[in-house]
Amino acid sequence: MKRRNFIKNTGLGAIGTYYVPSFISSLYPTLGDESADKKLIVIQLSGGNDGLNTIIPFENDVYHQQRPTLRIKKNEVLKTNEMLGFNPVMDSFYNLFQDGYVSVINSVGYPNPNRSHFRSMDIWQTASNANEYLKTGWIGRYLDAYCTQNHAALEIDNQLSLSMQGKEMSGLALTNSNTFYRTLRGNFFDQVIDQAQKTALDEDNLGYLYKTLVKTDQSAAYLKENHSIKKNNFDFPKTSLGRKLATVSQFIRSGISTEVYYVSHNGFDSHAGQRNQQDRLLSQYSEAVNALVKSLEKSGHMNDVLIMTFSEFGRRVEENASKGTDHGKANNLFLISANLNKPGFYNEGPNLTSLDEGDVSYKIDFRNIYSDVLHDWLGKDSSKIISQSFSSLKII
Repeated sequence: MKRRNFIKNTGLGAIGTYYVPSFISSLYPTLGDESADKKLIVIQLSGGNDGLNTIIPFENDVYHQQRPTLRIKKNEVLKTNEMLGFNPVMDSFYNLFQDGYVSVINSVGYPNPNRSHFRSMDIWQTASNANEYLKTGWIGRYLDAYCTQNHAALEIDNQLSLSMQGKEMSGLALTNSNTFYRTLRGNFFDQVIDQAQKTALDEDNLGYLYKTLVKTDQSAAYLKENHSIKKNNFDFPKTSLGRKLATVSQFIRSGISTEVYYVSHNGFDSHAGQRNQQDRLLSQYSEAVNALVKSLEKSGHMNDVLIMTFSEFGRRVEENASKGTDHGKANNLFLISANLNKPGFYNEGPNLTSLDEGDVSYKIDFRNIYSDVLHDWLGKDSSKIISQSFSSLKII
C-alpha cells in the first residue's frame, strides 16, 4: 500500500495526526524549552470586510454620493486627520491608533484581482499570483523552511486553513490545548495498526507516519504542560474572537515557543443590511484586539508581538439595493505593534475618482507586506516563502 493511500484509508489525511506509542518517541528529538523571540499574530476578517466603512474618507464627496444609506456621517467619524477616520464603533482600536500602536496601509491587494471568496482567499493564504494555484500556504512554507515542530504555528480554530499547510510540515489547529491533548491520547493509533495490511507496515509508510505523529504528540504534550502556567491577566470580551485572542495571550505569556498564531473573525460578507452586521463585527474586533494588546502590554510581551489584520478583498464603492455592498478588490490592512517605524497612516486613502470597474484599485501588493513581516520582523529570508522579490516598505 502506498504511503498516501495508507494515510487516506486510515483517516489520517483528513484528521491530521493522533497519538503514537511512547516507545516510538525515543527515536525522535524531543522539544526544547526555548521560546521564539518574535511572535506574529494573523487575524483574518473572513468574508470581505468593507474597508470604506472601516477607515472612512469622510471628506470625499464620492463616498457620500455612492452610499446614501450606508455612509457614516462626518460628525460620527473618529477622526485621525483632515481626510480619514475610524468607524465610530471602533473606539477601542482608535485609542490604540492614537497611542502609536497601529499602522494603516490603504489600497492593499494584488494584480488581476479576483472577486470570488474562495479564490481570493486562496491567493492571500498561499501568496500566489492570481493565475497561479499553489497547494501550500505561506506560513506552511515558513514551517518547511525554518521550523522543526508543528506547534511553531498554531491556528485557534477547529480546522487548519490553507495558509498553515506546508509540503513537509503543517501547523496545528486547536481551540483548547487540553482538549487537543486528550484527543491525541485516544486509542485511534491502535485501530490504525489493526486495519492496516502488513505490507503497509514498512519503513517507507510508517517511518513517515510515525515521524509525523510523534512530532504532533510531542507538541500536544508540550502545549498542555505550558498552557496551564498562565491564566487571563485581562478581562477579554466574551465573544468568539475575544476567547480566541485570550487563548493566544495565554500561550504567549506561558512562554510557549510558537512563532505564528492564526485567528479568523467570520461574517463580513455584507450584501444586505450591512451597517448593523459590520458594526457589530468591527466592535468585536476592536474590543478583542485592544484586550490582547493590553494583556501583552501588562505582561511585558507586547514588544515582541506583531499583529496583522487582513480581509480577502474589500467591497464595491457603490452600495447595492439591499443596503449592502458587493465584492470588491483592494482594501486596508492593519499592522499593530509597539515597534512600528511608521505608525498612523502609511499612505493616503483610496482614490475614489479613479476606480477599477467600480472598485478601489490596489496600490500595494499584499505579498510585499508578507515579505516585510518575514524579513523585517521574523528575521528570515523571505525569498524561501514568497517567490516574487519586493523592496521593503520599512513599516516595521
